[in-house]
Amino acid sequence: MVKFGYTILYVEDVEKTITFYENAFGFSRKFITPENDYGELSTGETTISFASKNLASQNLPEGFIESSLEDKPFAIELGFITDDVGELVQKTTSLGAVLVTEPKQKPWGQIVAYVRDLNGFLIEICTAVHE
Repeated sequence: MVKFGYTILYVEDVEKTITFYENAFGFSRKFITPENDYGELSTGETTISFASKNLASQNLPEGFIESSLEDKPFAIELGFITDDVGELVQKTTSLGAVLVTEPKQKPWGQIVAYVRDLNGFLIEICTAVHE
């Protein structure tokens, strides 16, 4: 059996990032290491985790591409579903997220917007897709 367990984002400041996600999306902190170099959030069935760039460097001695607001976002996104996209976009940007695209209705009826978090990671804020 295989189960998707978590996604880890490499960030400059784990504590600051976790606090942003708690305040912006209402997720709860599972734990954070005493060194503040790794932490996890409860988001439902899947965990979002954060590791400091320093810790990531120890695990990946060949290096990695760092996310930054100064560069284009990676070709990956975190998707968060809500009933009120506009309200959540406003909340996240008031807490430091950067607006990428305003909420737009897709041809299939879903409303979708994009922001980037404090570290430059792309977040889709959307309504559920109804089949």
